[in-house]
Amino acid sequence: MKVVTFGEVMLRLATPQNLRFSQAVNFDAGFGGGEANVAVSLANYGIPVEFVSRIPKNDIGETCIMNLKRFGVGTNHILRGGERLGIYFLEKGSVSRASKVIYDRSHSSVSQIEKGMIDWDSIFDGANWFHWTGITPAISKGTADACHEAITMAIKKGLTVSCDLNFRKKLWNYGKKANEVMPELVNGCDIILGNEEDAEMSLGIKPEGVDVPGGNLSSEAYLSVSQKIMKHFPKAKKVITTLRTSISADHNKWSGVLYNGDKFLEAPVYDITHIVDRVGGGDSFMGGLIYGLLTYKDDDQKALNFAVAASCLKHTIQGDFNLVTVEEIEKLMSGDASGRVSR
Repeated sequence: MKVVTFGEVMLRLATPQNLRFSQAVNFDAGFGGGEANVAVSLANYGIPVEFVSRIPKNDIGETCIMNLKRFGVGTNHILRGGERLGIYFLEKGSVSRASKVIYDRSHSSVSQIEKGMIDWDSIFDGANWFHWTGITPAISKGTADACHEAITMAIKKGLTVSCDLNFRKKLWNYGKKANEVMPELVNGCDIILGNEEDAEMSLGIKPEGVDVPGGNLSSEAYLSVSQKIMKHFPKAKKVITTLRTSISADHNKWSGVLYNGDKFLEAPVYDITHIVDRVGGGDSFMGGLIYGLLTYKDDDQKALNFAVAASCLKHTIQGDFNLVTVEEIEKLMSGDASGRVSR
């Protein structure tokens, strides 16, 4: 089996020790981005995975590729060229002070991709799964066109196609709105991940009688959203939502639900009391879900439980990437959350 992901990877510059931007005199450097984060998770679980993107041919680009290779991600189909690698700055919050993210990704190499530049036919040879997120078509018309090409070829070659809707308002600035671009792309998806805001802003689908900013949705509300998504996008076989209750910047409750057209499944709720880093939490969920669906086959409940446990553990890992093992995840799934030293 082989999974292919497509998107932008960025240089991540984070303030150390919960400092504010105005206090920081240095930043912790790393790399991250939705689809790259998913790729690292899958490689870490032993799934062959290729990450497709466009990265500048300079020392920062080389370091980024070396970093991906370090974690077992295939980089053979990354295009080289363009002006720069995108950057995001992270100010890590604490208690009642929320974290902040500032993007500096205009004119990045991947944003300058044009239709026809990527040979999806050869990239998908031997692959079983293609994953993309709503961040990619938000970057530029070129990345949206490339995403459309990829989905079309993936369907032609019989791959499972998954999408994390991942609505990012600040990125849609090239003259198109998310709900003008996303529905056509999502129409080719078998697996769709997204919360109620993603569904409304990207697809125009809103749960009845629910105010999205209010945040407190019942299970029935999520079921109604899932059913509406499946009705609008009949190729979809599963619709999944992550459930986060934010008590503070350091303390969240975390779970998820899955609807497969027949059953509405709910995962256990994890009480994450001392968050180390929540950035990449949704990507770690998606990586766990893809692994679970590929590994546990027809057991959607186990696949969902694996995804939630994997992303629960990601909250204990510094950086974008979820560097935990299948054994650690399955141990947590079994109910062992003791954190005792393994000797």
